[in-house]
Amino acid sequence: MYNLLIDIGNSSVKMARSRGDALEEVIRVDNEDIIGGALSLVEGYTIDVAVISSVRDCQSICDFVESISRKTILLNGLTDLPIKIGYETPHTLGPDRIAAAVAVNGMFPGEKALVFDLGTAITIDIISEKGEFLGGNISPGMDIRFKALNSYTGKLPLCEKPLRINDIGSSTTEAIEAGVVLGIMFEVEGYLQKYQDYRAVFTGGNSLYFAEKFKKPIFVVFNLVLMGLSYIANYYANN
Repeated sequence: MYNLLIDIGNSSVKMARSRGDALEEVIRVDNEDIIGGALSLVEGYTIDVAVISSVRDCQSICDFVESISRKTILLNGLTDLPIKIGYETPHTLGPDRIAAAVAVNGMFPGEKALVFDLGTAITIDIISEKGEFLGGNISPGMDIRFKALNSYTGKLPLCEKPLRINDIGSSTTEAIEAGVVLGIMFEVEGYLQKYQDYRAVFTGGNSLYFAEKFKKPIFVVFNLVLMGLSYIANYYANN
C-alpha cells in the first residue's frame, strides 16, 4: 500500500508518493495543477492514507483526495500525531511547522532539535528530547525583507538574493543585500548560540544558501515537510 503526501505552501506545491516512511517520488506542481499532479503520482497505485498540509484553503483538493484514498488527513494542530504539541493555541499552528517537527523527531528520536525553515517566512521551532513541539518564533524571510525595504521607502531599489555579499556595502544595492543577508545570519546565529546543545536542522528554499555560510555543522533537509507527512501517514496506516 502507498500513501499520498501534499504540501501546499505559500509559494509552491510539493507532493510525493510514499511507502512506509520513505519518499518514493517527489514532484513540484503549479497551484493550478495540484489535482493533475496527484493523479500522475497515484495512477496504477492503491492509496491507503493521504495527508495534506496546506497554508491556504484547499477544500476542492481534499474532496478529490478523499475519493482516491482510504483515509484523508488535513493536518492541523488538533490532529492526532506521533508527537505532543505543547502550544497554547494549537488551532493557529501552521501545518508545515507541525510536519517539520514530526519529521525531525522521527529522524532524530530522543534528541533536542532546533528547526529553521528559511522560506517565504523564517520559522524557528524547538523540539524536546521527549518528542514534544515546544513552540517557536516567526520572522520575515529574505524576499519579504527585500520587498519591504522597496515598498516602504521612497527611493530604495528592489534587490534579490545576492551570490556574494560584503561585510560593508559600498553602494546602496550592496548595503541592502548585506543588511538583509547578514541580518538573517545574525538572527540565526543568536539561536544557534543560545541552543548550542540542540541539533540544528535547516529546510526551506533558502536553507542551503544560509547553511553554507555557517561554521557549525548544519543538517539540511529539502523535503522536511513531506518527510513529516510520510511519518504521519505511516502512523495512521499502522493504527
